[in-house]
Amino acid sequence: MKVINQNIHIDGIDKKILRALMEDARTPVLEIARQVGISGAAIHQRLKKLEKSGLIAGSKFIINPKVLGYTTMAYIGVYLDKAMSNPEAVKQLKKIPEVLECHYTTGNWSIFIKILCKDNEHLMHVLNKDIQSIEGVSRTETFISLNQQIDRQIKI
Repeated sequence: MKVINQNIHIDGIDKKILRALMEDARTPVLEIARQVGISGAAIHQRLKKLEKSGLIAGSKFIINPKVLGYTTMAYIGVYLDKAMSNPEAVKQLKKIPEVLECHYTTGNWSIFIKILCKDNEHLMHVLNKDIQSIEGVSRTETFISLNQQIDRQIKI
């Protein structure tokens, strides 16, 4: 790994390590070392450098929400009455557990959020009782995802 003009350039070995861990973060370091052809200690050193650089932001287990009964994914464009309402609206959106992502955007909406609900009735409740009651929210526009067809990270 090299840092040039504050951009990180990773070599072929780093790429192999990252690809293996992106596929399964639980892959043992020694297994990756065997695949790549370097020692486990060298893998550890490279991983520490990649973490220190900020390229690796951690690892996590991915929960399948359908197993917990969450089947309705929706995207909501939130219109605010004025731009100054943004910080407080975001503060209130953070309190809603169904809100998975929140983006400050250009275009028609002030905020664009991704939410996950158990069903359409749950979605309607979250919209009407939680989101639309936030001070500064003038209206919302909702899009229900019928099926997620692509789910990936940036290619390494």
